[in-house]
Amino acid sequence: MPALSEYTNVYDTALSILEQKGFQVWFNKKLEVYCAEKDGWDFMANSPCALLGVVAIYEHKQPEKYEEYWWRERRHQDLYGNLPDTPRPYTSVVARPR
Repeated sequence: MPALSEYTNVYDTALSILEQKGFQVWFNKKLEVYCAEKDGWDFMANSPCALLGVVAIYEHKQPEKYEEYWWRERRHQDLYGNLPDTPRPYTSVVARPR
């Protein structure tokens, strides 16, 4: 079992974190998506955890203005579709002595 994974019992925490960061959050019933907005920057996702993830991309990139593909990372090879099948060796914090 991982230290944390996306599940419905994490949703309220994700939404609360977004509010603490100053975002207004809502659920668009027509589109069935979760939404957040701050300073005109608006985001949508299929779950509160995914919404927190796209906001994390915004916070990491810190765009000064909107332009197409402002969020894109420039890489020689895409990670998506090219990830390894297994991780490097590690010990999960769940398995460490407490």
